[in-house]
Amino acid sequence: MDSRRFERLVEQAIENLPEEFRERLENIDIVVEDTPTRAQLRGGKRGETLLGLYEGVPLTERGNNYGFVTPDKVTVFQKAIESFCKNDNEIVAEVERVVIHEIAHHFGISDARLEELGLG
Repeated sequence: MDSRRFERLVEQAIENLPEEFRERLENIDIVVEDTPTRAQLRGGKRGETLLGLYEGVPLTERGNNYGFVTPDKVTVFQKAIESFCKNDNEIVAEVERVVIHEIAHHFGISDARLEELGLG
């Protein structure tokens, strides 16, 4: 899939979020990269494919002194998702799932809770 179409899928996934969540996406960049860097892979589970990554301070952990910081970052890894999926329909669904999963971390939702919700 060409990169522009993939980026559009990420944009659509964000647009499909309920408005009350979109309104709270402050100080956050959402980007597409082909694959994770070595630094991004550190701390992950061995042998696990990283499809997306949230890097930042969740809203639930921001105190009164939070400010003048670089934006949080959600990265969606195109090549990783493409290698995980069999066709374009699966890519569309997986991009949506990954975007929701990583943005949930921005809101302070843990991987364990996401698993409970079926979004793991």
